[in-house]
Amino acid sequence: MADLKEAEKVLDFELHKVSRKPTLHTGEIILIHQSHGPELTRSLSWLGALGLAFSISNSWIGYAATLGTMLTYGGGQTSLFGAILGGVAQWIVLLGTAELASAFPSSGGHYHFTYWLAPRGTRKLASFTVGMITLLAWWISLISGLIYITTSVFGIVAFWTPGFVIREWQIYLGYLLAMLLSLIPLFSVPVEKTDYMTRTTLAVSIVGLVVTIVILPAMGGNDYHPENIMINRNQSGWATPTGWLLSMAQAEYSFVGAGTIVHLAEETPRPDRILPFVINMTTLIGLLGVIPWVIGVLCGIDDVDAVQRAFVPSLEAYYQVTGSKAAATFLQACIALICYNNGLPFSRYWNHIDPQYKFPVRTALLSAAFTVLFGVIYIASTTAFNSMINITTLLANVAFTIPQGILAIGGRNKLPARHFNLGRFGYPVNIFSVLWLILSGVLFCLPVTLPTTLSSMNYGSVVLVGIFLAILLMYIERRGKFSGPQILHA
Repeated sequence: MADLKEAEKVLDFELHKVSRKPTLHTGEIILIHQSHGPELTRSLSWLGALGLAFSISNSWIGYAATLGTMLTYGGGQTSLFGAILGGVAQWIVLLGTAELASAFPSSGGHYHFTYWLAPRGTRKLASFTVGMITLLAWWISLISGLIYITTSVFGIVAFWTPGFVIREWQIYLGYLLAMLLSLIPLFSVPVEKTDYMTRTTLAVSIVGLVVTIVILPAMGGNDYHPENIMINRNQSGWATPTGWLLSMAQAEYSFVGAGTIVHLAEETPRPDRILPFVINMTTLIGLLGVIPWVIGVLCGIDDVDAVQRAFVPSLEAYYQVTGSKAAATFLQACIALICYNNGLPFSRYWNHIDPQYKFPVRTALLSAAFTVLFGVIYIASTTAFNSMINITTLLANVAFTIPQGILAIGGRNKLPARHFNLGRFGYPVNIFSVLWLILSGVLFCLPVTLPTTLSSMNYGSVVLVGIFLAILLMYIERRGKFSGPQILHA
């Protein structure tokens, strides 16, 4: 305990020095005083970091996974404008994250931000909670990507094979195969090649988007329905304003992944500059990609109801737009293949660094084990599984917002000098993040449609209570051993 108190004094002293001397390189001071084993190789350029962030986020692909739900909330209106508003709301939250990443570049991300900003009496509990929430958010985000890949593949099979019945156990086996394949790059691609690989995934995703945007109008002929964009087809049972809010919350799923990049502080040079830039560019590219994709799809849909009912809504939409099963299959396969690039990217950036592979092998295998066990829920109850998947965005935003809430309440003077400074917009951004989290937290726990049934009910609130109770019990058991991030005097 004496060592911990001394470390905390060193941290407070160093942050005080940095805040008094803006010319000092804050990022390097923070990294120097972190102690968590062998340092990761700085293998990513700014473009490589952008490629990794975008391959995790892949906004237009993430949006394709939610197309059916977005149409339910209000047809073309919520599908387009709800996506834009939701993307902007998520971007504001990410602005606060970008500032924190510039002030405290750290591979621990929000777990470390919270520890350094929270009052002494609560920093251990707060940082432990944020750390566990962050871990769960990215694990479940990975799982949602694997499930979407699998359902896309089986959807294509059913698309070409009338009468083919998709079973839950088949989805689970395909999901396991996708998970195993995602491990291959971790063990086969040298760390030194990571930058090239992530830049390649960025290019592949952008090319895939451009190809899709070109093919849709080219094969659609003159059969366009631009009126689809402006027609409100709210079939959710909720009032129109509620439907819009629900669509905004749903759209955040397509952009929230940009926040994962904060864990790359040790992999990039000058992380206090690069991380904020990458977070903002990833979100901007995501918005610029989603908008033309949505417009292209909406204007070519003949039967909105058929898209909503489809096992893979984006596949049905592609078929209606192009009129060709082959073209629809090709475009959906592009989505599945690009989505596969997610793999297990974030698991590289946790703790124990294997000297041979130069990344945390143990943590990657732990992630794989969690993925295997979590997927069993899909066989037992798709409703329970989907309820857990749906709170991915909420969990991530809880982690993003807690340190911002501490700043809003305790004062932004706690922040040291930093390259990305929100200045007078700091308090509005931090306060908005807190208020939006409260509102979206309620929205994420509402059922998609009314009236609801036992099978269509949203059990997100039950899942959240279970998660926080589990974290509290874990903290009670670990509080005597948990010390938070260790800081060493240089």
